[in-house]
Amino acid sequence: MLLLENIILAINSLLSNKMRALLTMLGIIIGIGSVIAIITVGDSLTLSVSENMQSMGANDVYVTIAPKENQQDNSKIIEGAKYGNLNNGANISEDDYLTNDMIKELCDKFSKEIYAINMQYTLGNSQAQKSNNTANVSLNGVNAGYFITNELTMIDGHMFSQSDFEEGKNVAIVSEKLVNKLFEGDTQKAIGSEIPVTCNGQIGNITIVGVYEYQENYMMGMSMGSGDDVTTNMYIPLKSANTFKRGEIKYEYVQIITKVGVDSDQLVTKVKNFFENYYKTNRNCGISVFSMGTMVSILTELLSTITLAISIVAGIALIVGGIGVMNIMLVSVTERTREIGTRKALGAKNSSIRTQFIVEAMIICLIGGIIGVALGIAGGVGTSKLLGYPAQPSISGIIISLIFSMSIGIFFGYYPANKASKMNPIDALRYE
Repeated sequence: MLLLENIILAINSLLSNKMRALLTMLGIIIGIGSVIAIITVGDSLTLSVSENMQSMGANDVYVTIAPKENQQDNSKIIEGAKYGNLNNGANISEDDYLTNDMIKELCDKFSKEIYAINMQYTLGNSQAQKSNNTANVSLNGVNAGYFITNELTMIDGHMFSQSDFEEGKNVAIVSEKLVNKLFEGDTQKAIGSEIPVTCNGQIGNITIVGVYEYQENYMMGMSMGSGDDVTTNMYIPLKSANTFKRGEIKYEYVQIITKVGVDSDQLVTKVKNFFENYYKTNRNCGISVFSMGTMVSILTELLSTITLAISIVAGIALIVGGIGVMNIMLVSVTERTREIGTRKALGAKNSSIRTQFIVEAMIICLIGGIIGVALGIAGGVGTSKLLGYPAQPSISGIIISLIFSMSIGIFFGYYPANKASKMNPIDALRYE
């Protein structure tokens, strides 16, 4: 009951001096609001970056052929994969590449961890023809795993069926640019049409089964090709690529799509050990296996550290607000000296007087903290949406901020409260 009475007394005291109470809370409101807004924006940014990298295959495992000297330098491998130059000019031939037998054995051995494998073989620039019209294409043999990590927006037709992959049918998915060039933009006319494609001196008749939406590539804000003559990708089943490729198809790079819950770092080690038997006698190259998950962890940790550092700087306002609370509480103690003397004369203990003023300081900081949290969430959510990130208010940050706010009240309210509790009742009653 004593605590409840102290809370009621504190609230009544604040209501009797509303403007002064509000000005006292101002520092707390600004401090808490700033911290919550910064944490909200920081967490939203971290979540957005993490989700974007996850969608790019951050948990997947990448296997590449690389020169012996580069195998320990993942930055070179990642850069090479990004720009399509994995061997960096080293003396690596296609005989050193991954074979279908290796990949099949890998899938069989780690079937519990591997969901699919993205395999692609670029046959090179080709020409597709219809009547007197030609279209430049980059002919790519792909497997089903390719479309898991490289999503196409289909305009018409359909994706490859399982039988298309297994039987190696001469079917293709082409871009709308090719349809504009060869079929005057009529996708209905294009679907089911058979067109001759010339590549590496070989000619094959391929049936169009799907049309995808062409996405322009941009570099430094400039389009790298928007006309109808631009070379676009034509996708055919990987097995069908043998029509144009003489000899066994091998791979310089594959991407392993992991199953849900698989530790990609552990799988990296397993895959690397698996391939070491194949490449331990190879003088020129070996296998480099890495996961982007490590980079995601480093980046999110960096963003969290930056958010924490800025929050600590913003939290200095809380210290300033605490000093303001102590100052006002000292004024309040002075104004209520006779009240303190009366309570002590009636038998109130020093601890009761001390508790009364500490509770009052805590109530001031708590109310200020609640207002600050509300303003901080509003500011953080608004800023996150303005920047295009999903809003992510931190529940733990809110709770910690409120606890810290009340701790400020206890810390800075103790001195005035202790001063009030030590007053001599006779001197207090005689105070004018």
